[in-house]
Amino acid sequence: MNPGRTWLVYTLIRVSIFAGVLAILLLLQITPWLAAVIAALISLCISIIVLRKPRDEASRSLYAARENRGQAQSAKPAAVSEDEDVEDSAVDRTER
Repeated sequence: MNPGRTWLVYTLIRVSIFAGVLAILLLLQITPWLAAVIAALISLCISIIVLRKPRDEASRSLYAARENRGQAQSAKPAAVSEDEDVEDSAVDRTER
């Protein structure tokens, strides 16, 4: 699955769990700020238990993205050193 889509799906599921729990608590006429805190805690617990697969996919996509970025950054110095070698050899030829 596309990494961006994985994160979007995971985030939307978590937000909807929070919104659902918050709506239930507000229907029970709990103070709004207290309902928000309780809804956050309950939705966190539910998402840890229920959303294992989407969370693992999101984690893998984050790891892959960081690995790709690390490889891209390590490839840049090699290209720079090749350019430097060409420039150095051109300067050496002109000095002779």
